Amino acid sequence: MSVNERTAAFSLCEETERRINDEVIVLKDNNLQHIKELPEGHCDPDGKSGTTDNLTERKMDIEVEIQRKQVTIPFCLSTLKRKSEQDEASNQHKETISRAFHATISPSDNTTAEEELQREISKDMFPKMEILGQFNLGFIIAKLNQDLFIIDQHATDEKYNFEMLQKHTKLQSQRLIQPQCLELTAVNETILIDNIEIFRKNGFDFIIDEDGEPTQRVKLVSLPMSKNWTFGKEDIDELIFMLSDAPGMTCRPSRVRQMFASRACRSSVMIGTALNKTEMTKLVGHMADLHQPWNCPHGRPTMRHLFNLNMLPD
Repeated sequence: MSVNERTAAFSLCEETERRINDEVIVLKDNNLQHIKELPEGHCDPDGKSGTTDNLTERKMDIEVEIQRKQVTIPFCLSTLKRKSEQDEASNQHKETISRAFHATISPSDNTTAEEELQREISKDMFPKMEILGQFNLGFIIAKLNQDLFIIDQHATDEKYNFEMLQKHTKLQSQRLIQPQCLELTAVNETILIDNIEIFRKNGFDFIIDEDGEPTQRVKLVSLPMSKNWTFGKEDIDELIFMLSDAPGMTCRPSRVRQMFASRACRSSVMIGTALNKTEMTKLVGHMADLHQPWNCPHGRPTMRHLFNLNMLPD
């Protein structure tokens, strides 16, 4: 394209743009004139006011008469105060109950859990527990007031059987071919003579020479007899040591306790055994008869706190 042709094209574009602008101005003038001719308060089809000042303004607020209804609510300051005090007392009660047990059900918390149970549960509470059911054929779920407890049916029965063996069993004895000298100190000899019935209950028997020299008055004539267990002088020494701290109390040597624990375990309700409510009630009730009901002779926990129902959301 030559220079003249480009110049002519630019001129044509400028002329076209000028004509368009003139037409727009004319249109605006015509619209303004039309608006001026409208009566005041008249709205165009789009809902706009008929004056230039209110060209873009719509009528938004409309006055409406509201019918108000009055409702009388009974109110009393004394009633409000009493209700507030009741709520506060209830919250304090919930906090006290929920804080009675803190220990979790885990081996690391066994000592704390046992201390809490000893502090919060007395023996007369076991018969008052409501049996809710059996869980996983191995655990009894019991309720006392608002607290839920889980009880190991095997460990509980084992501990009951163990303590009954401890309390009532008199071991059979096997007589020695000839009496055996024990070579006890004078003090230990006196402890043995003063507690001779406890030794006999454990299967030991002696000849006592009241006129003999000190340390020579006692001779062993019988030992406990059991199928898979053997006993000797070391068990007598252990009993003497235990009785020196607790004179007159029924004691068992450690090997006798192990034997009783083994017997108790084999004769107890096993995990996987379905129990009816009467059987579960009997097991829980037996815990009231135990000297130390919180774990079986092998150390397995018998009972743990689950949670307090007051802690559940309303």
